[in-house]
Amino acid sequence: MDAKERLVYVTPALLKRQIELVLSAWGMTPDKVNVIADLLVETDLRGIESHGASMLPLYDKMRRAGGLNMTPQPRIVKENAATALMDGDAGLGHPVAVEAMNLAVTKCKAIGIGAVSVVNSHHFGATGLYAEMAARQGVIALVTSSARTVAVLPTGGTTPVLGTNPIAFAAPAGRGDPFLLDMSTSAVAANKVKVYAYHQTPLPVGWVVDGSGKPVTDPTEGFRTCMESDVGGLMPMGGTRETGTHKGYGLAVMAQLLGSTLAGGSFSPFRSRDAKPGTPDNIGHFFLALDPDFFRAGGSFEDDVSDILDHLRATPAVDPGSPVIVAGEPEFARRAERLKTGIPLNDAFLDEVKAVATSAAVDFILDSKVQ
Repeated sequence: MDAKERLVYVTPALLKRQIELVLSAWGMTPDKVNVIADLLVETDLRGIESHGASMLPLYDKMRRAGGLNMTPQPRIVKENAATALMDGDAGLGHPVAVEAMNLAVTKCKAIGIGAVSVVNSHHFGATGLYAEMAARQGVIALVTSSARTVAVLPTGGTTPVLGTNPIAFAAPAGRGDPFLLDMSTSAVAANKVKVYAYHQTPLPVGWVVDGSGKPVTDPTEGFRTCMESDVGGLMPMGGTRETGTHKGYGLAVMAQLLGSTLAGGSFSPFRSRDAKPGTPDNIGHFFLALDPDFFRAGGSFEDDVSDILDHLRATPAVDPGSPVIVAGEPEFARRAERLKTGIPLNDAFLDEVKAVATSAAVDFILDSKVQ
């Protein structure tokens, strides 16, 4: 096996401990450390490496730039029976997102609907985890967010003007796991391009283009284009105009307006143009919860969801070896597998996290088991 393809398999507990060491050394309070570490590990368990522990180097960069509050105290700015606006106090978004999603669930269980917006936040990881939290409590959830990085081109454009602006939707099922849709509104998340660069895997055509609209398949050049170039970048979901990129573009704007603008959050190009060094990202998030029991007899919605999902899975497959699945299943399956085998980490990831740990003056503990 090539040295660059060396893998270290670690337990979720070991990865969580590494994250805790780093976050604690940065001055975060134990309650925030626990929430963020749990969510980053959960993300890696599901194979969404782009939003898991690989975010630590970026969080370190944000912290050093001065805009990230390491001891935030999120608060409710205003509230009524159905809605609330929360201020994330310029901290990482994971803790305030959990609080906001649970608040929306509480409201919807009381009156049928709950909507909570968050302003003055930062990156909050994998959007689907918050929607799933609601579905596991028996309600329907829609979650959107803006994003800090200006990396996505509008359809027909040469200059990036949008973030990857994710959308997640979850619905409880009477049998088995919930339906869980979690997607960026770009062809792929920018951090997934980073993961491909870690592995030196060529990028699929339709992910990244240069300033002339030509595909970029080299992963290192693709990540540079997304993060550093003034022209070119990620395509909206759909890849090309002929295959529906205008739909991804429209959804990206929707996520911006609902996830951030509604709460007074930033629009990435304006923030990049106007913000002074050390200014918080002011990312916005939106959490909607609906209690199906307010619309129909208790349990009947969940039973119908299960029947629909079963019918979809029973659709004859083009390849019998690759049966039809529904959203969320690959991640649930990967989670179960990694709970048994461990979470695989490659050299590029290990090197970056080791540098972060060394800089934070904490032990690096992830290189104990090599395969």
